[in-house]
Amino acid sequence: MTAPPQDSAPAVEMSDASLIEQSRRHPERFGALFDRYFDDIHRYVRLRLDESIADDLAAETFLRAFRARDRYDTARTSARAWLYGIASNLVADHTRTEARRYRALARSEPPAHEPAHDDRVAQRVSAAVMQPRLAAGLARLSPGDRDVLLLVACAQLSYEEVADALGIPEGTVGSRLSRARRKLRKHIGPYGEAL
Repeated sequence: MTAPPQDSAPAVEMSDASLIEQSRRHPERFGALFDRYFDDIHRYVRLRLDESIADDLAAETFLRAFRARDRYDTARTSARAWLYGIASNLVADHTRTEARRYRALARSEPPAHEPAHDDRVAQRVSAAVMQPRLAAGLARLSPGDRDVLLLVACAQLSYEEVADALGIPEGTVGSRLSRARRKLRKHIGPYGEAL
């Protein structure tokens, strides 16, 4: 009696750089990158703007990435920061609208009912339901400081990834984040400690 065939070793997940490289000859392979990161990019855009534009901007992020794949530096094995950089640039295109929305939220009244714990956590980072003081504080930040703060707080990128995404030195990330946190604390008090 022969032994059953042994399962082969688990397949090693292909790096983002390899997928992008292969997609240059086989465009359909770019879909794997979309599958890996779409939900994260969509969540980041939704937190920065709102649900109605998140679908469009997340899709546009991948369309721009697909079109720019020939210029991608395959020495960078992870495309995560690159994609967040594209998404941040798209969000920056909407900065005037975003700042206007924050100013409108700052003028609004807080919700009349006390939300559940999970809802309170989501409110701290969701631009659609932020407390007026946080919205006012975010509106007063420079676009660069706001991008750094939200990439760290919402997308949970490291300093290195934020630097890569925005094309700035890592030290600048730290100083912008520190400045943004300090300014927000003046507007929102103890809630600023969470950011």
